[in-house]
Amino acid sequence: MYYQYKKQFQQALVEWYKREKRDLPWRRTCDPYKIWVSEVMLQQTRVDTVIPYYERFLSEFPTLQHLADAEEEKLLKQWEGLGYYSRARNLQAGVREVVENYNSLVPDNRSEISKLKGVGPYTAGAVLSIAYNKAEHAVDGNVMRVLSRVLLIEEDIALPKTKKTFENAVMELIDPMHPSEFNQGLMELGATICTPTSPKCLLCPVREFCTAFNEGQPENLPIKTKKVKMKHIPYDVFVIKNTIGQFLVEKRPAKGLLANMWQFPMVEQVGNADTTNETKLAEQYNLNLLSREKLTSFKHIFSHLTWHIESYSIGCEEQAKLPGNCQWFTAEEMANLPMPVPMQKVWQSYKIETTSL
Repeated sequence: MYYQYKKQFQQALVEWYKREKRDLPWRRTCDPYKIWVSEVMLQQTRVDTVIPYYERFLSEFPTLQHLADAEEEKLLKQWEGLGYYSRARNLQAGVREVVENYNSLVPDNRSEISKLKGVGPYTAGAVLSIAYNKAEHAVDGNVMRVLSRVLLIEEDIALPKTKKTFENAVMELIDPMHPSEFNQGLMELGATICTPTSPKCLLCPVREFCTAFNEGQPENLPIKTKKVKMKHIPYDVFVIKNTIGQFLVEKRPAKGLLANMWQFPMVEQVGNADTTNETKLAEQYNLNLLSREKLTSFKHIFSHLTWHIESYSIGCEEQAKLPGNCQWFTAEEMANLPMPVPMQKVWQSYKIETTSL
């Protein structure tokens, strides 16, 4: 796109956004805390999924102070099902920094806001432009897709160094009078019109400025290398109930995948090893197993990892001696524990298959 058309491009995009934007709850506020929460939740998560979480989260933690004071287990329970739980921990850590170091006022400049835990270049730019109406870049996947087509940028967007190219492009193009609407317009355009496949070019408000459209190749952009090869791990997961009606769950390590979440005991499968895994289970948790019934089977996909889960219901005698990360809970007590989606699926299957709850 020729930059002498910049004003026309800005006007077309901003007017389209004001006219056609979706009515989303975080678009009804300029509170930087609420914008921050929405942007963290929207990372790698669909809008329709985020909406109810966003509303429940802000109902539970309406201010920076509420979130700063929250116990981690309560935070994780509110985030339960959204995945990528490090986002929640980083958000809380950043909020605590704002409360302690900035008198509960989210910084209004890139230098300071970027120092907060979990706030990268995109989140910083989104909060600054949307909440404070600052002319700052906020480059996510939607923005890179739109601008790669408009400006015919053929650099690989999977490479971290390429992000700088798009940040510079936004700063060159951004409407200084309407930076919030401009940035949100680029995001909205990528989400609804300039989609990864079958872009709706005839409905695009900036079609006349789009080099890829004019050259007949919008679907060839952006250029992106393939993802890292997926790792697959098969697990047996056991819902273990003792003779007094309690269930055995364990807390995951404080760091790594699903940190500090609660789960049912799970043992990696080795060949046809159902019996072997039950033996391992009994030894590891000091249990006297009494019965076994099959529950559900499914796979759960993380970004670079897939769990293939076979789940079982196990009866056992009550045992007092357990590993340090394990506890017995009643069904009522388990309702307050943050559990990842795979464990929720297993638990729902157990409740359906049994009549004891």
